[in-house]
Amino acid sequence: MKALPILFLFPLLLLAGPRPVTEQPNILLLFADDLGYGELGCQGNAEIPTPHIDSIARKGVRFTQGYVTAPVCAPSRAGMISGRHQRRFGWDINVMPHVEGGSEHGLPATETTLGEYLQALGYRTGIIGKWHLGARRAFNPLHNGFDSFFGFVHEGHYFVPPPYAGVTTLLRKKHLPGGVTGRWFSPERPLIYHDILGDEPLYDLHNPILRGFDPVEEPRYLTDAFTDEGVAFLRAHRDRPFFLFMSYNAVHSPLQGADAYMKKMDFIEDVQRRIFAAMLANLDDSVGKLLATLHELELERNTWVIFLSDNGGPTRELTSSNLPLKDGKGRLSEGGIRIPFMMQWPGQLPAGTVVDYPVISLDLYATAGALAGKPVDPERSDGVNLMPYLRGDKSGVPHEQLWWEYRNSGALRAGKWKVIKHRGAKRWALYDLAEDVGETRDLAAEHPERLERMRGEWEATRQRVAEQAGRGTSR
Repeated sequence: MKALPILFLFPLLLLAGPRPVTEQPNILLLFADDLGYGELGCQGNAEIPTPHIDSIARKGVRFTQGYVTAPVCAPSRAGMISGRHQRRFGWDINVMPHVEGGSEHGLPATETTLGEYLQALGYRTGIIGKWHLGARRAFNPLHNGFDSFFGFVHEGHYFVPPPYAGVTTLLRKKHLPGGVTGRWFSPERPLIYHDILGDEPLYDLHNPILRGFDPVEEPRYLTDAFTDEGVAFLRAHRDRPFFLFMSYNAVHSPLQGADAYMKKMDFIEDVQRRIFAAMLANLDDSVGKLLATLHELELERNTWVIFLSDNGGPTRELTSSNLPLKDGKGRLSEGGIRIPFMMQWPGQLPAGTVVDYPVISLDLYATAGALAGKPVDPERSDGVNLMPYLRGDKSGVPHEQLWWEYRNSGALRAGKWKVIKHRGAKRWALYDLAEDVGETRDLAAEHPERLERMRGEWEATRQRVAEQAGRGTSR
């Protein structure tokens, strides 16, 4: 696996030594929803300005090969928040409980969330936004390591409720009014129906905005509401270590762009793309407000900030681009599991660094535990503390292999090589990601021995995971 030359500069950059940290750092985790690999300015897309998110990469580290554990929301979140691959505790579903009968699914009590881990070390913990790890009261974040929760528990939510005031709304609808095809435009308000991918889910059914356990009425555009709550959390907890999980539902559907941002994006002709751009620009400004608050409160130099997405973008649904990667949400191709991934910590991480080796969302748990003063037991963690690698204290790469299994699909990454078998496929494919990041040329026939060896490694890992399923740390 090649590494960019800048990696070898780390020891030189740190000769003077980073600013000593004499206390536990704050942790601000910024999580986007369904944001594709190729949509940010720092990822090469100049169409939609994202200066605030890009600033995290400019002031810190951007990973070109950042991964999540699943190509859809709930399993990916379950892995990240537990620090263990979700298959270890049998999670292989994208929970979508639009009716009460689906609400029994949730994060098992065997798992210790990152919130619980840090809470036990003296952190104030908060989550704002999307939970998606169980809807019943027992699964509420307040029972799972978080001191405060403002958000919703299911997979999606309207950014504003009907009649959708102050936004342009595009909804999927199987049958359009008047029997038209393609798109239907309301003559009375900025509402569009699009006949792709069936009907828009009933996101808000049994899914109120909650403050803790209690439903509240929320009139603000949801991205703005979450940001306001995040700023308030930062101000309230400036005097002690905190872990704030900003779990935005942007840019997940439904597509609803606020009027002010639709105006800013009026240079984009296609209305679906324009709404998406408005939602992303709104998210970027929200990140900017949080970063500005850290600066105002003089918390920047003792706050580790992380930004990533939960999975690749669903391109047909949102227009969210995963270029130059193949496929997107729902698939184990690179476009489904490789995501924008960056972090900053002034004085502790070299600014403007690009890291060209694989990391995964599981690493955030292990890294946070080490920074908080209690390294995670490697027997219960599937992640790696990234800081020694980023600071030049360790050579090599954090992971020799990465493993995925999702809904009868499987993949294994080892160095530059990746084997993958999609659900329903008759055989495995082999790709050289160093030469073919878009997975366009299957090399299985040219390298049969490598294919069989990696298939065997995938099967062996699968067996170990199955044997370990259910093990965890009791609450």
